[in-house]
Amino acid sequence: MIQQGEIDAKFSAFSEHWRPKVIASLNGQEMKVVKVQGVFPWHVHDACEEMFLVWKGRFRVEFRDRIVEMGPGEYVVVPRGVEHRTAADTEAEVIIFEPAETRNTGNVVDETFTAPQGVKI
Repeated sequence: MIQQGEIDAKFSAFSEHWRPKVIASLNGQEMKVVKVQGVFPWHVHDACEEMFLVWKGRFRVEFRDRIVEMGPGEYVVVPRGVEHRTAADTEAEVIIFEPAETRNTGNVVDETFTAPQGVKI
């Protein structure tokens, strides 16, 4: 199946924060879009890396020993097994690349932040 889309249109299709939406799948990986604002819980993904690419706004990934601040067009890859949390002081739009089975809160289940998996738009 051929997948095609327009990223701004995908971001316009929803308003909630911290709820990733799948926009494409390939080779067991998913490309997800998410709107973020505030601070996400500390967590770790033991079995996979994940990549965050900022589409709009300012976004940061906090590690225990440093903080990576990013703007549009910038990205970071979080290595597997590294504790981190994400944050944005004002709303940001971020694209995430990770294996399809990845829970957004990693090793943590949080009733506010853990999102349903596989939600497509």
